[in-house]
Amino acid sequence: MHGLGTIVNFFAIIAGGVIGMVFGNLFTERFQSIIMMACGLSTVFIGLSGALAGLLNAEGGVLRTQGTFLLIASLTGGSLLGEFLRIEDRLESFGEWLKQKTGNARDASFVNAFITATLTVCIGAMAVVGSIEDGLEGNHSILFTKAILDFVIILIMSASLGKGCAFSAIPVGIFQGSITAVAGLLAPVITDRAMGNLSTVGSVLIFCVGLNLMFGKRVKVANMLPALLIAALWRG
Repeated sequence: MHGLGTIVNFFAIIAGGVIGMVFGNLFTERFQSIIMMACGLSTVFIGLSGALAGLLNAEGGVLRTQGTFLLIASLTGGSLLGEFLRIEDRLESFGEWLKQKTGNARDASFVNAFITATLTVCIGAMAVVGSIEDGLEGNHSILFTKAILDFVIILIMSASLGKGCAFSAIPVGIFQGSITAVAGLLAPVITDRAMGNLSTVGSVLIFCVGLNLMFGKRVKVANMLPALLIAALWRG
C-alpha cells in the first residue's frame, strides 16, 4: 500500500506526543527545563555529527574539508528565498490557527512547540528518500524506522514543550504524503549525490533547531528550509 509509511509515521508522532504530555505533567517546571536542555543538546550533536560527516573527508590520514561552497550557497540562497516567502511567519500563523481550532488558545507554548517539533521531524534525508521509495516501490522500511525515531523524539519534546509537539504530525503527513504522490517525478533528481547534499545541509538545520531549544529562538530555521531544495539540485 503506497503511503502506508507516512500513515504509520503520522500516528507514531501523535502517540509520542500524547505519552510525552502524560509524563511531562508528572514533572515540575524545573525538571521540564532540564529535559528540554538535554533534548536540545542531543539535537545539536546529532546535527553536528551529520554535518561534519558531509563536510570532512579523510585522505591519507589527513582530514580535508569538502562541500563548503555548497553549504554557503545553499544556506545563503535558501535563507534569502525563505525570508522572501516568509515561511517562518506562515508556519507560525498556521500554528496559531491550529491553537485556536483545537481549543488550546490559552497555551502560550503551543506555537513554539509545534514549530520546533515540525522542523525536527520534517528536516532530513529519511523523510525524502523514504517517501520516494514508498511512492515508487511501496517500500515502507525507511519511513517505519523514521516513525520509531520520531516517536521517541516527540515523546521527549512533548514532556518539556507541551502538546503542540503532537500536532507536528500534520505537516509531516502533508510533506511526506506529497513527496510520495509525486515520487515518479522526483526520482531522477534524487541521486546519491543529491542525498549526500541533503543530509549535510539538513544536518546543519537540525543543529540550528538544537540551538533554539537550548537558548531560545535565535535562528529562523523555517526560513532556511529552501536550502534543502538548493542542496538537492546542486551540481557544482
